[in-house]
Amino acid sequence: MQLRLIAVGPRQPEWVNTAFCEYSRRFPGECRLELTELALGPRGKGRDPQHALAVESERMIKAIPSHAWVVALDERGTAWTSRELARRLEGWMNSGQDVALLMGGPDGLSAACKAHAREQWSLSALTLPHGLARVVVAEALYRAHSLLKGHPYHRD
Repeated sequence: MQLRLIAVGPRQPEWVNTAFCEYSRRFPGECRLELTELALGPRGKGRDPQHALAVESERMIKAIPSHAWVVALDERGTAWTSRELARRLEGWMNSGQDVALLMGGPDGLSAACKAHAREQWSLSALTLPHGLARVVVAEALYRAHSLLKGHPYHRD
């Protein structure tokens, strides 16, 4: 099974890439975590932000693997505990489907991207910088996997 974080946004600081890669390399072969980075839509003075969102949306939808279970990362989604995420991860693994996690750009996710999602996950009531959110997703998924495998990473 493959977990794919599809994220809109520019290059991240090296600490973000290092942390994401650290958690992603910890996953065993049967469950991999990968990142697909998409370029921002055109923004700037005199440009319509809705046009940028539409461009990002089109790119994101094209990047979703066929037959993947889609989860939108959205502040209005449901917050999950580590154990709840572990139960979801177990269900995703048992389904045999790959999972695509969608993380929008500065203007969030379009309605079209949210319509593709079967679930909406809120990482926090706080607004997080995109780089930090990438790391939080990677760590949370690794923690959920470690819970399923009985690995001592998670302490109650």
